[in-house]
Amino acid sequence: MRARWILLPVLGVAGTAAARARMLRGVAPGLRHPAAAVIPSIGPVTLRAARAARGPSGMPAGGGVAVRRHDVDGGQDVYVYTPAEPNGAALLWIHGGGTIIGAPEIDHARCIRMARDTGTVVVSTRYRLAPEHPFPAGHDDCYAALRWLHDGAAERGLDPARVGVGGASAGGGLAAGVVQRAVDEGVPVAFQLLVYPMLDDRTTTRPADRRGALVWTRRSNAFAWDAYLGAGHAERDVPAYAAPARRTDLTGLPPAWIGVGELDLFHDEDVDYARRLEAAGVPVELLVEPGMYHAADLLAARAAPMRAFARSAIGALRRNLAPRD
Repeated sequence: MRARWILLPVLGVAGTAAARARMLRGVAPGLRHPAAAVIPSIGPVTLRAARAARGPSGMPAGGGVAVRRHDVDGGQDVYVYTPAEPNGAALLWIHGGGTIIGAPEIDHARCIRMARDTGTVVVSTRYRLAPEHPFPAGHDDCYAALRWLHDGAAERGLDPARVGVGGASAGGGLAAGVVQRAVDEGVPVAFQLLVYPMLDDRTTTRPADRRGALVWTRRSNAFAWDAYLGAGHAERDVPAYAAPARRTDLTGLPPAWIGVGELDLFHDEDVDYARRLEAAGVPVELLVEPGMYHAADLLAARAAPMRAFARSAIGALRRNLAPRD
């Protein structure tokens, strides 16, 4: 998977060669992509440049997967990836970008692979971005896409009892919030696939450590959460589903796969959420990848650890949405 345009444009060099070397210390050798140490933090100035980065236009080559675009009532448009031999399962996929950048087009290759390798119909949704559209706009768009998927399940030959929700980074956080709301409102969700999810706005107030030096930094995270929830969010109550880690009762949520890197800024909040899900009786598969920073699976997709990381997620998707006896 090519990912140069998926993250943030390189706007400048992050300090000296020595500084870059320090930033890469602890990174697994196969993941030391040169771009990892020069992607700048995102803020009011770099936001415009990040959004100006363009991904591929038009429909992607499907590799045996049919790709169609549809409009969603009450939401945004979605891409539907249908494998050659669908097995009746479906996954709502939500792209990353801190809730402030990104589009479903950035995940064409990922969605094609998930559909092809699992037989799952993948629906990848667009959603409105902050700060122009703070919570609940993006969340509501994603939830509308889930309702659209369920409403059209029969005509697409899908089993509504085998619908999952997943996403990466901010998309993983949005996915977790959508799953919580679905459970509360009685909308069936069988599985949640959370790839280094952005779950807890309170991470912005925690003491700094070695995590978050690469790709998605503490500065980027603080700016993104302020854009999504408004300044001072960490010191006040926030609405339900806005920051999924704040939910106190996790009982009744569907099984989860959570994958995160050891050096990812979201490491602690993701591990904590996995442990709390497990304590609530929710089956959880947690993968913490040594020496991995945020989104290393995109920058260093061909590295052996990242191939294994992707296989683990796809395997969990296949197992949890498999046909039931």
